[in-house]
Amino acid sequence: MSLHVGIVGLPNVGKSTLFKAITKKQAECANYPFCTIEPNIGVVPVADERVDKLAELTKSAKKIFATVEFVDIAGLVKGAAQGEGLGNKFLQNIRETDAILYILRAFGNEKIINTQNSIDPWRDKEILDTELALKDLETALKRLESVESEVRGNKPGAKEEMQALQKARSFLEAGKILSEAEFTEEEKKNINRLQLLTMKPRLYVLNGNNDEIGKDIAEKFEEKKLPHIVIDILGESDGEGLTEAEKEDFNLPSGENLDLLIKKSYELLELITFFTTGPDETRAWTLKKGSAAPKAGGVIHTDFEKKFIRAEVINWQDLLAAGGFSQAREKGLLRTEGKEYVVCDGDVIEIKANA
Repeated sequence: MSLHVGIVGLPNVGKSTLFKAITKKQAECANYPFCTIEPNIGVVPVADERVDKLAELTKSAKKIFATVEFVDIAGLVKGAAQGEGLGNKFLQNIRETDAILYILRAFGNEKIINTQNSIDPWRDKEILDTELALKDLETALKRLESVESEVRGNKPGAKEEMQALQKARSFLEAGKILSEAEFTEEEKKNINRLQLLTMKPRLYVLNGNNDEIGKDIAEKFEEKKLPHIVIDILGESDGEGLTEAEKEDFNLPSGENLDLLIKKSYELLELITFFTTGPDETRAWTLKKGSAAPKAGGVIHTDFEKKFIRAEVINWQDLLAAGGFSQAREKGLLRTEGKEYVVCDGDVIEIKANA
């Protein structure tokens, strides 16, 4: 499963610097707007101690972590929905991602050009929201024109799609973000066909240190229950390649916030991790929360889902505590599960399927 997370924000807010710090790739970081035009792409492993411990237990020759693909997208400006800045090119790059990181400037470094007249993360968030909502409204209205004729032609499912789009239109016209609106599962299914930008889950990254984040700003994100994290992106980037002791000497962040950001991006999509482990490799696999065992088999190999028989399952901690599969089996900790079993985060699984 390939996960794509877009890094978006106004120009010069730290997007490319964050991308560089996360992915260790040398994205161009210049002090002028639209430095990034073509999106930079980097695949990042999700740090997971469970992989390390399981690999040690089964003496695996190889360790494979779950990954997230980060896409550093060119800076958006007010009016992008009407073609300002890089306009539609920017918005199309966002459409191709699964989730969005909003990078919001909270730092006051005067040496870095600010395209706005003040530092206000909440205002910048609303600029981004507005531009994405305007583009979504344009997309929804265009589709409504087509679906209305399909309703008149009695096309199956057209009436339900039209009703879902009309509901989405009313939210967008009211300036609301669709991911924060209430829809039924059937409505979501119809709306998601359009890959609307504001339906994508998002994590808000306040770029600065805690002293620079005003109490009122923090309270707004808390009140709205918006997932957010405070990171000194430049400090994280400056600490790249230094030991923990050196970072402490230079008063630089430890890097833990970057690991947290990667994990939160992973969780943003309501995903869990299950594992396979043995002498050849220990591997973390990504699965949608609530999926049954055959779906887990399908992640490993498509034939495993189609020809699923059963799964042998144990929690990773129980496997470590037992000392291995043989000991776990002797203690009755290794369970046999069927097609209805819902996979849990941290399960170690062996799929049995027809040849």
